[in-house]
Amino acid sequence: MKVVLENLTKKFPSRNKKNPADVIAVNNFTFEIPDGSLVGLLGPSGCGKSTTLNLISGLLTPTEGKIFFGEDDVTDLPPEKRGVGLVFQNYALYPHLTVMKNIIFPLENLKGKDKLTKDEMRDKALDIAKLVQIDTLMDRKPSELSGGQQQRVAIARALVKMPRVLLLDEPLSNLDARLRLQTREEIKRIQRETGITTVFVTHDQEEAMSISDLIVVMKDGIVQQVGKPQEVYDEPINLFVAKFLGTPPINVFDAKIKDGRLYIGDDCVLDTPNAKDGEVYAAVRPEGFILDDNGSLTCKLKAVEVMGRDISIVSSNTNCHADAIRSIISSENAPKLGTDSVKFTLKRNKVFVFDKVTEARIDI
Repeated sequence: MKVVLENLTKKFPSRNKKNPADVIAVNNFTFEIPDGSLVGLLGPSGCGKSTTLNLISGLLTPTEGKIFFGEDDVTDLPPEKRGVGLVFQNYALYPHLTVMKNIIFPLENLKGKDKLTKDEMRDKALDIAKLVQIDTLMDRKPSELSGGQQQRVAIARALVKMPRVLLLDEPLSNLDARLRLQTREEIKRIQRETGITTVFVTHDQEEAMSISDLIVVMKDGIVQQVGKPQEVYDEPINLFVAKFLGTPPINVFDAKIKDGRLYIGDDCVLDTPNAKDGEVYAAVRPEGFILDDNGSLTCKLKAVEVMGRDISIVSSNTNCHADAIRSIISSENAPKLGTDSVKFTLKRNKVFVFDKVTEARIDI
């Protein structure tokens, strides 16, 4: 099911008497979610991603704009008539019901030609339970399940009526790190097997990038960039997107372009023949540093952190916005801690330059 959002805007009345202007949670959001895809809405807290999800589900009514499921205008339809499945961060299971009855619950509300017999409901519940791998837990209560198992029950309950669109609102936030990894792989598998168009809300960029076909990066209710995860990572449109994606985060420096070259402090680190002279921000991905005794960028060595296959060189530079620069290199090239400084050559495709006023990316 294709989902189309046209000029979607949601305003909330201000509760601040000194500043009575409306709060714009989602601002002129236009986007088409392809049929059968998994799209990640990504951004920091308060960016409008959950509000967007609630607008798609019908839990909130847009101030302006339209929502289409396929060719159907569902803007004014109530949630129960949109054919959506919702999975929340807190699972929202009925504690007094078994897993089987929790999954069956949405089917019991079907009426008319869609009404099912008890046997049909049980069969559907078992089929979905097998899909999410909880078919051996059907007689348990939620309190007898782990967090990951409870989340699977919530997903099964959302899927059992085969919704047109599946909406996941930070579904992994309450799980520990290992379980989050396992569950996000399961969500991707389930989405591929069912082919249901899915919207996944998260503030965790690693989560979004690992399972999404497309990601939508948001800030202050405004869409910053839309694209395939790797494309957005490799080609950030502005400084916010560059800083938000990546672990460890990108290293940002005050820099300048002079005579077709990029300078960080007095160090000439790159040729930039396409850029105009002026003050800029230079941002370098952690994997964009090459340890080189003859390198052009000099930094003060602070520590070497062992990560197994790779190491993280922690250094500093007076032009860096953060106290520490993190550079990821092969463990075979670890510097000796006895030295006071390290020198780097920078990989051109891992260096981004941004305008100091607009923070838009500059072609170098």
